[in-house]
Amino acid sequence: MTYGTLALTLIFVLIPLLLSKTLRLDLERDTIVATVRSIVQLIAIGYILKFVFDSESFIYILLMVALMIVAATLNVRKKGKSIPGITWKVAVTLVFVEVLTQGILIGFSITPATPQYVIPISGMVIGNSMVLAILFLNRFTSEIESHEDQIELILSLGGTPKQAIHTRLIQAIKTSMIPTIESQKTMGLVQLPGMMSGQIIAGADPIQAVQFQLLIVFLILTTAAVTSIALGFLSYPTLFNERYQLLQEGRYR
Repeated sequence: MTYGTLALTLIFVLIPLLLSKTLRLDLERDTIVATVRSIVQLIAIGYILKFVFDSESFIYILLMVALMIVAATLNVRKKGKSIPGITWKVAVTLVFVEVLTQGILIGFSITPATPQYVIPISGMVIGNSMVLAILFLNRFTSEIESHEDQIELILSLGGTPKQAIHTRLIQAIKTSMIPTIESQKTMGLVQLPGMMSGQIIAGADPIQAVQFQLLIVFLILTTAAVTSIALGFLSYPTLFNERYQLLQEGRYR
C-alpha cells in the first residue's frame, strides 16, 4: 500500500462525517480528532518500531512494553478515580499479566524473545487487559452503588468486607469477561480476527495464520480472567475503612 492509496481510505472517514452532519449527531469534531490522532500516533509508532526492530536491543523492548503499560494505566485510572490507589493497582495488574503471558511464551519456547514477537503480542495483551480493566471498574462501581444498602446490612450483621462485597465482585468479574468469551465462540464463523487477516493479506499460509491466531485467542482468554480477578481483589479492600465500614458514596463514584 502506498501513501496515495492510503489517502484514498479517508473516504471511510468522510462517510461517518457526512452522516453525523446530516443527522446532527454532533460527532464531527470527535471523529476528526480521533482520525488525526490515529494517523499521527500510528505513523510515529511505525518509525519507532522500525528502529527497535533494527536494533534488536532488549532494553528497547522493555522500554516499549513499559510505555504501553504506562499509557494503558493512565487511560484506565480515569474510570476508577473513586477507588483509592487505583493507579498502582492497575499498573500492578498490567505488569503481572504481561510477565505471566510472556513468561509462558518465552519460557516454553512458544515464541522467541525478539522485538518482532514480544512487542506486537505485548500490545495485544496489554490493550485487551486495558479494555477488560475499564469494563470491570465500570461494572464494579455500578454494582456497589446499586447494592450499597445490602452491603451495609451484611456489615452491620457482623459480616466481613469480603463477605459483604463477594457477590458484587464476582458479578463484576463475570460481566467483564463475557464479551471476550462470547466473541471467541463465533471466531472464524462471524469474523476473521485481525492478526490472522493481516498475515493472510501479507501472503502467509492460512493454516500458519490460524495457528498464530489461536495463540492470541488463548492469550486473550487468560488476560480477561487474570485482569478482572487481580484488579478486583486488589481494589475491594480499599473500599472499607479500618472499622469495616463502607466508604462514603462519594469516595467510590
